[in-house]
Amino acid sequence: MSHMSNFDFATSFNNTSFPNPIFTASGCAGSGKELSQFFPLNEIGAIVTKSIMVKARSGRPTPRMAETPSGMLNSIGLQGPGIDQFLAEDIPFLIKAGSRIIVSIAGESVDDYGSLARRLRGVPGLSAVEVNISCPNVESRGQVFACDPIASRAVVEVVRRTLGGELPIIVKLSPDVTDIVAIAGEVISAGADGLALINTLLGMVIDIDLMRPKLGGKTGGLSGPAIRPIAVRAIYQVHQAFPKVPILGMGGVTNGRDALELVLAGASGVSIGTATFGNPSALMSVKEELKSLLIARGFSSFKDAVGHAHRSENE
Repeated sequence: MSHMSNFDFATSFNNTSFPNPIFTASGCAGSGKELSQFFPLNEIGAIVTKSIMVKARSGRPTPRMAETPSGMLNSIGLQGPGIDQFLAEDIPFLIKAGSRIIVSIAGESVDDYGSLARRLRGVPGLSAVEVNISCPNVESRGQVFACDPIASRAVVEVVRRTLGGELPIIVKLSPDVTDIVAIAGEVISAGADGLALINTLLGMVIDIDLMRPKLGGKTGGLSGPAIRPIAVRAIYQVHQAFPKVPILGMGGVTNGRDALELVLAGASGVSIGTATFGNPSALMSVKEELKSLLIARGFSSFKDAVGHAHRSENE
């Protein structure tokens, strides 16, 4: 196994480099404190924080979780501490842990995103900003920016303008659209450096004994293995249309084989979320499994594998 040591596992988003392509998925482990008891946070590519909003939020009514075959639904509603507390407590914790940090931001208006971007300007230790324009569980569900090309563009433009070229902007898109490639094109032309694909899908579970919806908020975001084929399809389509734009892939990854599938479809990084609820060390095992699978397939670097499924088709 001596050739494992010279395998190049690094990946990059724009000019920002990460030692390996395994990331947390926003929202599934707060800002990393919970996971830090299971492995050193600096051993994964980066922590993607839970989406932070301008003010603290208490979130949606309970119950907030429901299980479903091959997945789960959540209806948290972006509960969180707000940007002030986040900058005061979470960022110093992550820097001390030696973690690379991608801050996810979410807002209810274009102005909110501008305010959040302003607060992040000049904050030391950040690697990128994830602009979450696709949270399915906010009250104004009809106003999910990522389902509206014009609103999507406005949000990305204000963040781009505010941050200048300081940090790469990765825009997180909703799969609940007819044509994800069209929305991707809008946000790329508005200044996105990368894309996060995919967010949860809007779902619902009904309790047949009580005969009413199980979740307090009625609908919730579906995640887990159930959505993986949708993630593979979305990543494949977007990579085919925009091969130069890096994609942070996510959706139901539980092992190295799942991760490899997203990478071959075109993901430059893989985020793991739901899997950590059942196995807090999932990120470490996926990392090792993915590396072994790539080496077994003759790759000498991770980057050579990104989008490889497209190449075999074009030959």
